Amino acid sequence: MKSNLMNMLEARKGEIVQIRRHLHENPELSFKEEKTAQYIIDFYKGKGVSIQTNVGNGLGIIVTIEGGKPGKTIGLRADFDALPITEETEVPFRSKNEGVMHACGHDGHTAYLLVLADCINELKDSLSGTIKIIHQHAEETPPGGAKSMMESGALDELDAIFGIHLFPSHPAGVVGYRGGYSMAGRTYFKLAIKGVGGHGSSPHMANDAIVAGAHFVTAVQTVISRRLNPFDMGVVTIGSFDGKGSFNVIKDRIEIEGDVRYMTAETQQLIDKEIHRIVKGIETEFDVQCELTYVPDYPPLYNDPELTEFVKNSLESMNDKEIEQVVEFPVFSGSEDFAYYAEKIPGCFFYIGCKPKGVEKAYFNHHPKFDIDEDALLIASKSVAQVVCRFYEWN
Repeated sequence: MKSNLMNMLEARKGEIVQIRRHLHENPELSFKEEKTAQYIIDFYKGKGVSIQTNVGNGLGIIVTIEGGKPGKTIGLRADFDALPITEETEVPFRSKNEGVMHACGHDGHTAYLLVLADCINELKDSLSGTIKIIHQHAEETPPGGAKSMMESGALDELDAIFGIHLFPSHPAGVVGYRGGYSMAGRTYFKLAIKGVGGHGSSPHMANDAIVAGAHFVTAVQTVISRRLNPFDMGVVTIGSFDGKGSFNVIKDRIEIEGDVRYMTAETQQLIDKEIHRIVKGIETEFDVQCELTYVPDYPPLYNDPELTEFVKNSLESMNDKEIEQVVEFPVFSGSEDFAYYAEKIPGCFFYIGCKPKGVEKAYFNHHPKFDIDEDALLIASKSVAQVVCRFYEWN
């Protein structure tokens, strides 16, 4: 089966690229991916597969391919939403939707998985098990699509789950892996502080919300520098301080927004506790009223160590001219809602280099000039195909 599958993917490389370019031209934002979802559904129609639509809290799609022989069930996941970014590339297939762009590679994720799933389906009589193809909506916008797709119960029988991400940190031909905690969790927070406004000439008659807010900005950084183990990873970012007013007026209300990053659940709990403690202290010290919104978005992504070692060994044994290196990637402080699958199911999320040819330093994901080397799309499909075939041999 593996030899046939690889040959089929090589023969359909042009189709993968064509699909990616179509999706790139027609990006849609999280929870609004109606045309993209319909495109995916139409691709599978008439191909003898089970299609579940509107899975979870949006437009999630699960396609089930049942093998000709009994065996374990695995999931392959790709996301399909875009970002609220105005594209600045010069490619002929640039976004037709002003202010919306596939700046994170989800167009490529979807393209490779569509064709890989189609090829596997053609060979399903040789498959000893079942594969669920997970086309997930809304990865970019919390609460995301993964959590709700897991909660739907449609993936309860999975024995393992795999996913990839295109990253231009490495050229096409490099595949990366990382076992254990691999990507950071993230929490969003907003702090509204209500004081008593007044005239700048009479601060004793007011209760300055800006001063209280400024203290929070300073104090919250001590969570990382003085409460967190120096060997643990944590970040607190203040992204917005909304306190604009008049130069001679003491502000009565301000709002602060930011996010928190962490690599383990234990670090998440510690930072959560300390930020709430600081907010309570500010209420007492400055005699203000605080309203804290604190919402964990995505948990840290934990790659099952045994499964990740299996993926590494499988890729190293491919003997494929297009896959030049299999390397261990460092931990990544970005977040990814694949983590919700990996919380419940043994999973491995690995990385496909896609740095465009001829550039010294590529624009990274979420940049308006983000682009990929489209050779990475075939590498993605063949890498996942290798993992699938070896998984059923392994089990």
